Amino acid sequence: MYLDRFDRNPYQENCWLLAAEGSDDAIVVDPGSDPAAVRALLDAAGRTPVAILLTHAHVDHAAQAGELAGDDLPVFVHPADAVAFRDPEAWSPGFANPLAPVKDLREVQDGDILGFGGFSIEVLHTPGHTPGHCCFRLSGDVVLLAGDLVFAGAIGRSDFPNSDPDAMQASLRRFLTLPDELRVLPGHGPETTVGRERGVNPFLVGMR
Repeated sequence: MYLDRFDRNPYQENCWLLAAEGSDDAIVVDPGSDPAAVRALLDAAGRTPVAILLTHAHVDHAAQAGELAGDDLPVFVHPADAVAFRDPEAWSPGFANPLAPVKDLREVQDGDILGFGGFSIEVLHTPGHTPGHCCFRLSGDVVLLAGDLVFAGAIGRSDFPNSDPDAMQASLRRFLTLPDELRVLPGHGPETTVGRERGVNPFLVGMR
């Protein structure tokens, strides 16, 4: 599998680039900044982006999705966070959240299966951090793109005006139903696994 990330940005946010073994087509997850740098990474690896997936619509994850997409690439996001592109004032998380316009914005729902980059990709709606936050589980339990649901040793915030702490707890419990060996690629910081977070994450230990 081709796997790379771009995190040289003010938020140290992870933009993940992935493609299945033998595929030249790549998916881009959460391109929050510097689309030229992201494209340079893909070009150096001989990969062509075919779709952009957004775990959620916060500026650090989604600001430059429209710039990277241009006229050609579809951008996928849950409808509850698609509002951030269509009516940013109504969606407001309580801080400036400027997003580049997206020409081909497509909505995904919990349980949807997408096929890009040589992968079958399951959409898991995991609200709490934002109303439409989603994780993406790649076929064969290759990886889970976790956005700001879970980090190595921490979890995402749920104290923004459009966050929901109760929904966050339900989403974290759903995370804990996943296989221990599943690799987790978070929105910030190093990768981890479900099992590691189950065992050592202070926000998850003992949760049922």
